[in-house]
Order: sequence, then structure tokens, then C-alpha cells
Amino acid sequence: MILSILQPVFIPDLYDLATLLKSDKVVLQNTENWSRKGRTHRAKIRTPDGTQYIHVPVVAEDRGKPINKVRIDHNTNWIDQILRSLEYNYRNSVYFDFYEPEIKADFKSAKDYEFLLHLNLFLRKRLFRFLEIEDPLFEILASDLDVYHSNPDLLAGKLNATKYYQEHDARHYQWQGKNRSKISFNHPVYRQHFDGFEPHCCLLDLLFQYGPESFRIIDKIKPH
Repeated sequence: MILSILQPVFIPDLYDLATLLKSDKVVLQNTENWSRKGRTHRAKIRTPDGTQYIHVPVVAEDRGKPINKVRIDHNTNWIDQILRSLEYNYRNSVYFDFYEPEIKADFKSAKDYEFLLHLNLFLRKRLFRFLEIEDPLFEILASDLDVYHSNPDLLAGKLNATKYYQEHDARHYQWQGKNRSKISFNHPVYRQHFDGFEPHCCLLDLLFQYGPESFRIIDKIKPH
């Protein structure tokens, strides 16, 4: 059994998706402590000058708490700020106008969410639907696992995994297991709406540019 140990990020990227597609089981580490260096509250988007992050602010006193206990700070106008960033940077993308109404409605609904985790899980489900990716029913929240352990080597052993993957470039916020494996992943270079190519942008970047044709890029990261 191949296992992936990931955090419930704000908006996944192609590497996150590749680990899902190459795994038999995925554990989302919602009980680990939140870190400002992680991606549970931010996602990378493409800009004329390269990339930038869009952010969900979290309640100051919740920083350092387990991810599933972290609340969204709704005292700032963060939803409109994200929507303005998306419009400014993606309005000339091929499929932005097609998806913008639903994406906008999804982000507007964030005001109804108290906890960051619940918002992330909702946006994840919606994005997978837009990209026509089957709901990964093999995803399990760490909080629902009796055998969960923060040490990824011990967790893999308890779940009888033959090998396991973790997030990319996560050494500052995710316990790096000694026995972890690296997925065979060559980041697909696809047509972005600005000159050049920036890897590891969130999946909104792909969706706005390729829309229903996104499968052509996703097929390149599927196991063969």
C-alpha cells in the first residue's frame, strides 16, 4: 500500500495532486500544529512578475494550535482581496470568465466558515469537481485515525504502507520521515497567461487557463 502524508492545504498544486493520484491512501494531517510557513492558509498564483501568495488570515491566538482548531480571522476584508488578486492576475486567462462566477461564489461563502480546515476541505472538493477529478474517497483526516502518529515512519508502519510520500519543500513545517520516498514527478510545463513558466502554482492557475482541457496536463502526472 502506498501512502501519502499531506497537510490540508488551502488550494493544492500539481505536486499535491500527483501524490493523490499515485497513492492508495492519503492522510491529511489536520491535528498537527499550524505553521505560518505551511500552505494551509496560502496558495501561490501567477503574476506578471512571477508569483505571489493569496492568504487566508487566521486568528492570532490560534497560531500554533492544531490545524483543525485554527479559526479564520474575518475582521479583515480578505475575501475581496483574494478575489481582486485573482481578477487582476487572471482576467485575461482563457477560461477565467467561464469559472469566475462560481469561484467568486465559493470564496464569498467563506464568510460562513469559522474554521480554516472546513473552508479548505470545501474548496478542495469544489476545485476537484471543476477539474473533473474523482473525489479521493481514500483521504482520511488524522483526527479520524485511532493509530495516527506525528512521526511519519511510525504512521506508515501502523498503516502497513510499503512506502510513503510527503509534501514537497515542507521541511520547515512537516516532520520529515527518514524512510520517506520521493515521487517520480517532472512538473509539466504548460501555457500560462504570462510569459515564461512558474512551477508549483495552485490548481486555479491550471483551471483558469485550460478549463475542461486541464485533463491534458493532469494526464501527464498520472501513474502509468
